[in-house]
Amino acid sequence: MEGGIPRAAAEELDAADPLAGFRDRFVITDPELIYLDGNSLGRLPAATPERLREVVEEGWGEGLVRSWQGWIDWGARLGDRLAEHVLGARPGEVVISDSTSVNLYKLAGAALDAAPGRGTVLMDAEDFPTDRYILQGLTAQRGLRLRRLASGLDGGLDLDVLRSALDQDVALVVLSLVSYRSGALLDMAKVNELARAAGARVLWDLSHAAGAVPVDLAATGAELAVGCTYKYLNGGPGSPAFLYVRGESQAELRQPVWGWFGQREQFRMGPDYDPVPGIERFLVSTPPLLSLAAIDPALALVEEAGMARIRAKGLLLGRLVDDLADAWLAPLGFRPASPRPPERRGSHVSLYHRDAWRICQTLAADAKVVCDYRVPDRLRIGPSPLYTRFTEVWDALARLRQVAAGRTYASRPTGLARVT
Repeated sequence: MEGGIPRAAAEELDAADPLAGFRDRFVITDPELIYLDGNSLGRLPAATPERLREVVEEGWGEGLVRSWQGWIDWGARLGDRLAEHVLGARPGEVVISDSTSVNLYKLAGAALDAAPGRGTVLMDAEDFPTDRYILQGLTAQRGLRLRRLASGLDGGLDLDVLRSALDQDVALVVLSLVSYRSGALLDMAKVNELARAAGARVLWDLSHAAGAVPVDLAATGAELAVGCTYKYLNGGPGSPAFLYVRGESQAELRQPVWGWFGQREQFRMGPDYDPVPGIERFLVSTPPLLSLAAIDPALALVEEAGMARIRAKGLLLGRLVDDLADAWLAPLGFRPASPRPPERRGSHVSLYHRDAWRICQTLAADAKVVCDYRVPDRLRIGPSPLYTRFTEVWDALARLRQVAAGRTYASRPTGLARVT
């Protein structure tokens, strides 16, 4: 194919890739299918089915309730691993529980309750829907003001906009480190610094960052964070989320959902709620243990690969997408819809096209390329460094070019169906 980068260059990148061997440790049932939606749902690690079998057959089947002693602290143990290898946090500051939405509600509620006299919450107007909806509900219940900061669809939130909005009435700022639509990457340390100067707390959503971008919650002075485990962490559909509370803030904050898994001396079944002093006070109820078990082998792969190497490959994959899109797709009505260079974003890349929805559907149905779509007109390409080859990116962009040039998508319906 003329123009752009020759496929041989992608082959050379694969040959030199220090993470190339990790691909064989994932379940890949169709070698011809190019999967570029790891930013929505990661592939299945090959070790996960056996791990689940052990828990189901040996733990549940044979051990029955006796297995609880080995299970009950999985959320905290896995949280400590996530803290050390992915999030740059200290032991006892991360726990896995509930969903991202529920964790966001818990931590936002705790932060607002700890800021009497302040009446404003700030958020990115273009942030992920669940974040927006939960904050709408919380502020409405408390009679607070929710201020939505104008943000570029492609470039993300300008910190000058945030700076000008921070005043002595702001209690909480809620932001995603990596934008779900464009991949725009915020400066965590700078945001935390700006908020602290105004006496406000920051709650970070790390869903599109964890496992793709090195995060250092401790060094950047972060206080609160949540995120999911089913994207770049490959924990499986609907796998439990994580929450982070800086150690120095844990005793001050009391989350609004009081459940028995956050209770001091849990099995004394006391009459009144008295939360434990540590991170477990942000737990609520019995954890989904089978889903927690699936996180174990998935996290082991990330630990072994290391976030530095994962990020290095992610940047190279993103640069390849950029270069091929410029050479092949720009003449066909596409334009970049993510920040450049790749260092300014997470691991996914968005491209604008007026028919992005129909192109996305045609790619999956006719060209065996799975990426995804985001409103209003963005095609989102999400290579995952642990299992995506450079030649897969090259081949996917070549197939995308063919679909766009031939307008084979034109007969697809324009109505938006359910997407995740």
